[in-house]
Amino acid sequence: MLDEEKGLYSIGTVAELIEEHPETLRVWERNGLIHPNRDKYQRKYSNNDLLRLKFIKFLMNEKGLNIAGVKQITSMYSCWYNRNCKGGGMRSSSTPINESKPCWKVEGTYCFIASDKSELCSTCEMLKTCASSSDGK
Repeated sequence: MLDEEKGLYSIGTVAELIEEHPETLRVWERNGLIHPNRDKYQRKYSNNDLLRLKFIKFLMNEKGLNIAGVKQITSMYSCWYNRNCKGGGMRSSSTPINESKPCWKVEGTYCFIASDKSELCSTCEMLKTCASSSDGK
């Protein structure tokens, strides 16, 4: 089974694939937009990182957002770093979707509307981090 979060690609390869300069990818990383895996000192980008980078590029180039704007938008995606994200749904989907929120993972789809807020929180890495740090008080 393919692990979509496994770091496979070097920064040079990814820069070529998405047609950006490697330094641009480093700037996006420094600003917290992307977190590639590391193998010693080398960045290793996963398939999902590629999708995230394409979405970042879309927000900047097509929507005219700057880094701060992209950070604001991506912070509203509970699945941005969720390993279990399955992607979104089409407009014709029987499951309710949020047509104002394009899915970052599957181009041309939209995020599903969670029927139960616990669906969002149970998989949230931020919640797990916060919960484990508050346990020690």
